[in-house]
Amino acid sequence: HVPTDAEWTQLATFLGDEAQAGGKLKEAGTKHWQAPNSGATNEVGFTALPGGGRGVDFSQLGTHGFWWSSTKNEPFKSSWYRMMGAQNRNVLRHHLLTRNGYCIRCVKD
Repeated sequence: HVPTDAEWTQLATFLGDEAQAGGKLKEAGTKHWQAPNSGATNEVGFTALPGGGRGVDFSQLGTHGFWWSSTKNEPFKSSWYRMMGAQNRNVLRHHLLTRNGYCIRCVKD
């Protein structure tokens, strides 16, 4: 299933907190991520890749990864997502209209 916002939060908490979880989830090195790919260790085998996103056009390929949750943010007619970037080790939480094209990672039931 597509993880809920709460499941993404649970993962970040398990890895310490949102300020450091991205590094533990990102693919290490600069084969796919642009330098410096701060804090990337992939210590849990998630291998987060910088697939960028699609809004009006495709952007941020190589510098950012975006992953949808299945949780809607009804007052804004949007959904929650997580973002990781090459410049830090964070997992950031935001919401956006779902017409934007972001990746998903499924959780095995």
